[in-house]
Amino acid sequence: MDTGRRCQATKRSHSHTLWVAPFLAIALALSSTAAAEDFYVFTSFRGNGEDGLHLALSTDGYHWRALNGDRSLLKPEIGGYKLMRDPCLAQGPDGLFHMVWTTGWTADKGQVIGYANSKDLIGWSPQRGITLMENEPAVRNLWAPEIFYDAAAARWLIFWSSTIPGRFPDTDATGDDRYNHRIYATSTPDFETFSPSRLFFNPGFNVIDATLLAAEGRFYLIFKDERKNPVKKNLRYAVADKPDGPFGPPGEPFTGDWVEGPSAIKIKDEYLVYFDHYASPHYYGAVRSKDLKQWEDCSKEMSFPPGHRHGTVLRIPPDVARALLELK
Repeated sequence: MDTGRRCQATKRSHSHTLWVAPFLAIALALSSTAAAEDFYVFTSFRGNGEDGLHLALSTDGYHWRALNGDRSLLKPEIGGYKLMRDPCLAQGPDGLFHMVWTTGWTADKGQVIGYANSKDLIGWSPQRGITLMENEPAVRNLWAPEIFYDAAAARWLIFWSSTIPGRFPDTDATGDDRYNHRIYATSTPDFETFSPSRLFFNPGFNVIDATLLAAEGRFYLIFKDERKNPVKKNLRYAVADKPDGPFGPPGEPFTGDWVEGPSAIKIKDEYLVYFDHYASPHYYGAVRSKDLKQWEDCSKEMSFPPGHRHGTVLRIPPDVARALLELK
């Protein structure tokens, strides 16, 4: 979630000519017997989220092509604000794609996140609102929901950031407009029934935008340190042996300041963590690592569609990529 500049679109200085070679690589890969792991899709939104879902495709994780003419593939219909921000996409063990998103800024227009599913990322189920935090009627917001399939438990985790006024008073003055977030969660086997919302991660300070990366036999919860007084606004992570924790103490920041919306994936021998640098200069960037310890900023090697904002990256099968490229 962009907590400081909500309506500003991310800008990139990369020339469109940089995309020609990656597009050719995509076409050549699709015409061959390339394996499923060679194709990646990135969800995003534009502006304030009123336009809906945008998708981009890549074969290397560095060069991203806008799909569907960079037009929305799914218009938002859920929630009092009718927005689709921070779209998080994941594929289940049955091949079905599931997506959740932020529907608005405050919970006074409904304590819901958006949900829809798809077999091919083109045709979508009717949108539904998932009501969360019913046991916390004072909650201010439900931001940046993420989903993660816990294979060992055969269930989905849904987690997001919320502020409950007065819940953590010692850190009330550390964020923007007295937002003082922690990460909350629910679980579901089928996106029909849900466990009661619960506290998922509390590092002792204000945090938003958590995402999970399964790596090296463990689970890395990557999140934004949302403290403003003094300024942090950077990415850190905590590690657990199970997707639902308990998580160990947070590590040191591995990005610069004024970044948010992390999404992580391993491509070949590199771990990539993408982020939205929402302060001036505005850009979408990434850091990379081979061991999850030493990190290097590789933002200048990246190219994204203009206006690309906080979404998630996902490996997809070639037939899904082929159908997406055929959209006019």
